[in-house]
Amino acid sequence: MHNKIAIVTTHPIQYQVPWFRGLAAHPDLDIEVFFCHKATPAEQAAAGFGVQFEWDVPLYEGYPYRFLKNVARKPSIATFRGLDTPEIARIIAKGRYNGAIVSGWNYKSAWQAIIGCWRTRTPVMVRGDTHLYYQRHPLKKAAKWLVYRRFIPRLDACLAVGKWSREYYIHYGARPDRVFIVPHVINDEAFVCEAARLQESRPALRRQWGLAEDAVVYLFSGKLIERKRPLDFVRAIGKAAPGGAPVAGLVVGDGPLRQACEDVAREIGAPVRFAGFLNQSEIVASYVAADALVLPSDARETWGLVVNEAMACGRPCFVSDQVGCGPDMVVPGSTGHIFQMGDVDALAELLSMHATQPGTLKTMGEHAWNKAKESRVDVAVQGVMQALAALEARH
Repeated sequence: MHNKIAIVTTHPIQYQVPWFRGLAAHPDLDIEVFFCHKATPAEQAAAGFGVQFEWDVPLYEGYPYRFLKNVARKPSIATFRGLDTPEIARIIAKGRYNGAIVSGWNYKSAWQAIIGCWRTRTPVMVRGDTHLYYQRHPLKKAAKWLVYRRFIPRLDACLAVGKWSREYYIHYGARPDRVFIVPHVINDEAFVCEAARLQESRPALRRQWGLAEDAVVYLFSGKLIERKRPLDFVRAIGKAAPGGAPVAGLVVGDGPLRQACEDVAREIGAPVRFAGFLNQSEIVASYVAADALVLPSDARETWGLVVNEAMACGRPCFVSDQVGCGPDMVVPGSTGHIFQMGDVDALAELLSMHATQPGTLKTMGEHAWNKAKESRVDVAVQGVMQALAALEARH
């Protein structure tokens, strides 16, 4: 059966593009993506990146899209009322869609789309990566329980990105047979090819960032903001470095905590280099220069797509036990390690141990490369097709 699908999302995000292209290429799908807002370089900086920029990879090629008219008084991707696009309800009513995929529900436009679907009996599928491991105030948890238990069971399909988000939907009343895994994906082929191309340049890349050729280099890649806990990384490198084997850290990214990270690295003598913000066309070089990725974030890291990137480049990943992708991507001792969030000593011990056994990092990197294949674009597309088949069977 040929399906006509509307996809509603906040704004162009580089990580969503490969999925959109995969859906558009499927012979049984006719999709159109609706963006609620186009973030300016200044808004990107305010979102935590620390610098103004635009993504340097094509965001609009390979799939049909249009921008909705955002009538919000203060347009923003950071607030519920910052995305207000009432026309989406009319578009859904006139479009005779077989279904609509809505990305999350924490912005007004999402609810305009969901309510528009309910009014026209258009099947609505919501894709999200929220999980239950972030500690909220008991009153807020109670309020969420009352509200979410009313609307989540009404969704025709819940598109979970992994194990924890599946648990989340079921916790709030979704029927298990209406939850489908649609993993977060990247343009893995591009990462694999670029990593292979740059491998011979690894010594030069290390020299570029002042990293010793014989050092075991651990990489932090992301916004330098509180929830990603970059200071844990800097302190762990500082504790691991005197352990014997040469250990170094490379921080890729910028943000409000950059100065604090540099100050701490200087105070404790941590051998950490700061590369600043790297755009998508540059980021693979940092994975090639490094031996492993470290992601010490708290539970607000609902997934962590840098893990997908690092594994596609053949690098193992050390993530905290609060990072959303951990249960799906990280097999302890095989594709990386999971450590207790905030336990800098435990992280430092892991880094120090593997620095004395660099061969194990290489082996884990090979396992990680194979694990990354489980989150390919075709797997995410297949998850949508399974949801649509279930909808067709029900209706």
